[in-house]
Amino acid sequence: MTEETVDQPDVDEAKVAALQAVVDRLASWQDGATEKTLRQELDEGLDEAGIDVTDDVRERIVEHIRSDASHVDARTFLS
Repeated sequence: MTEETVDQPDVDEAKVAALQAVVDRLASWQDGATEKTLRQELDEGLDEAGIDVTDDVRERIVEHIRSDASHVDARTFLS
């Protein structure tokens, strides 16, 4: 998907898709996982996908998954 979004025209669609896959994977099995485990798995998933995000983005992803493992659009973490 190469269509740019109205709100975030500079977001790389390939990066968003890869980040979404990592977030979805974490959310699917996080039940009972510790914060440390989530951080470790997130870091490994990001490394495997070749995605570099800030520590703030990593923190927001982990916090969302710990507090509400429902589906979330990965773009919300990149804004």
